[in-house]
Amino acid sequence: MKKKALNQSSDRRKFIKLAGSGVAAMAIAQHFAIASGAHPSMKEGENRTGVQDASKVWVPVSDRKIRVGIVGYGASRFGAAFGFQNHPNVEVVAVSDLFPDRCAALAKACRCNKTYPSLEELVKDDNIEAVFCATDAASHAQHAIEVLKHGKHVAVAVPAVFGSIEEADRLLEAVKTSGLKYMMFETSCFHEDLYAMHQIYKSGGFGKLVYSEGEYYHPPNPDINAPKIGSYKGWRDGVPPQWYPTHSNAYYVGVTNGSFTEVTCLGMKSLREIYQPGNNRYKNPFASEIALFRTNEGGMARMAISWDTPGFGAEAGRIRGQKGSYYGKYEGLEKVLPDINRPPLPPGVEEGGHGGSHGRLMHEFITSIIQDRKPLVDIVMALNMTVSGIVAHASAMKDGELMKIPQYKF
Repeated sequence: MKKKALNQSSDRRKFIKLAGSGVAAMAIAQHFAIASGAHPSMKEGENRTGVQDASKVWVPVSDRKIRVGIVGYGASRFGAAFGFQNHPNVEVVAVSDLFPDRCAALAKACRCNKTYPSLEELVKDDNIEAVFCATDAASHAQHAIEVLKHGKHVAVAVPAVFGSIEEADRLLEAVKTSGLKYMMFETSCFHEDLYAMHQIYKSGGFGKLVYSEGEYYHPPNPDINAPKIGSYKGWRDGVPPQWYPTHSNAYYVGVTNGSFTEVTCLGMKSLREIYQPGNNRYKNPFASEIALFRTNEGGMARMAISWDTPGFGAEAGRIRGQKGSYYGKYEGLEKVLPDINRPPLPPGVEEGGHGGSHGRLMHEFITSIIQDRKPLVDIVMALNMTVSGIVAHASAMKDGELMKIPQYKF
């Protein structure tokens, strides 16, 4: 394959024409098992919202209350799903949604009396310290930048950006300039297995990772020509799979806090109507894309995303390192492992959906503000997870051409 380099300046703008500049994002609808708060890889009847380690007790680090604004209560109802309203260190002071009925429902769910008709109005409220953006994925970067400009910490649902490397550059610069906290709520990072992998990796139990694999399998409606899933201004319709890559890419980037340096990716044309020629704004024929990445450690990673193949769903992964592997459990050379149990939550804060990750993501964001430290999924990790997928889709559109991936550092 011919190697094509994408540098960090003018060549990026050339690449945007390839990948689709500033186009809308994809946050696959959290329906079926995901909408109910269950992990998508669960077996029927199995409850996998997570169980806290009874030996761990939450110890408050402060009695401070962070004044939070929440924006977005669409199909996934994510504005209230992460439990800000139940955290002892949070006061939800205002909420917003563009649709009045949804805004009222979000206010009720968050036990909040103040509402705003838009994010742009909410961020003018000087009483708000931090904002959670559960808005349409196409607007995540724009909304995060707007929040930061108004001097507030920001958390966003995934992905960080969609379809535009230049937008990633603008977001990184906004975070740097502001000096405020930015966190992307990538659910895989608080899956029980990935959190364990991350802790073991930090302690040296894997050495460098030789091979990683991650999968995001979101089963479609069995009816191949079923009605399209609703989304704000239709941004879900026909979007490239690798433009929503963080659930799978986390099984390397979230484990190591590293990055992918180059990629070759292949897609298979979908039978579903929305992916036929002329039927989507992205000119995208693929609903399944499989990427092979080179990692910054010199290893390999296979990251698969598919939402047109019926069968079990999954947000899952496995890793193999020079000193050990993790396929549901650690097997390797280290005999003494670090604490791999996920952190406890305050009383009243539920673990929530996506493998018990919701409550922990929110708790991590709030605690990072109180302790004035970097959150787990900070801007660098968020962009390294997200932008690699943008390049991967460009590779798929070029029949697997090997492409360089921009590297993000703070």
